[in-house]
Amino acid sequence: MNHPLQCQCGTLKGYVSHPETACRGICYCKDCQAYAHFLGKPGEILDEMGGSDVIATLPQNVTFTQGVESLTCMSLSGRGMLRWYASCCNTPIGNTARDFKVSHVGLLHNCLQAPSISLDSAFGPVRMKVGMKSGKGSPKGMAVSTTVAILGFMTRLIRTRLNGGYKLTPFFNPDDGRPRVQPKVLTPDERARLMEAVEVF
Repeated sequence: MNHPLQCQCGTLKGYVSHPETACRGICYCKDCQAYAHFLGKPGEILDEMGGSDVIATLPQNVTFTQGVESLTCMSLSGRGMLRWYASCCNTPIGNTARDFKVSHVGLLHNCLQAPSISLDSAFGPVRMKVGMKSGKGSPKGMAVSTTVAILGFMTRLIRTRLNGGYKLTPFFNPDDGRPRVQPKVLTPDERARLMEAVEVF
């Protein structure tokens, strides 16, 4: 069964197929925290320890059915990952690598809220935690399940690289591998201000 995906204001809509194959995790890294501040929604995106609830899946499992012209992206640096969001209401959508051959997207929980089904029911419980050194407080680790989850997902990434499945993505142009929109890359000063906000939040 497909799981609905949409931005907060409902302009951008779509769905995630094969939710049972996704892997759910929490990322506490400072970059993800800075991204939440960039969007102006740290209280809605981050948990009490600064973690982002992320659903890792293949881009080919993401389909946009409405409002795709609102999909845009930014990057905290010239080499950082691409962070996609809905420009209409600053709802975070997902994070991808810059190289579309790395067939991965980490969907943020904010775009996956649905009244008919919980994230636990659709994607299962949290099975991995990363970036815990940057968490606020002392997040409880999940070393074994995190390792198992990462290895399992790496297997799928390799498979899409070999069979060309990486070309099936709504975030990049399949012909040349370029992002569907030009990313906004933050200046060092802009990034520094966000990191300051992370420290005081």
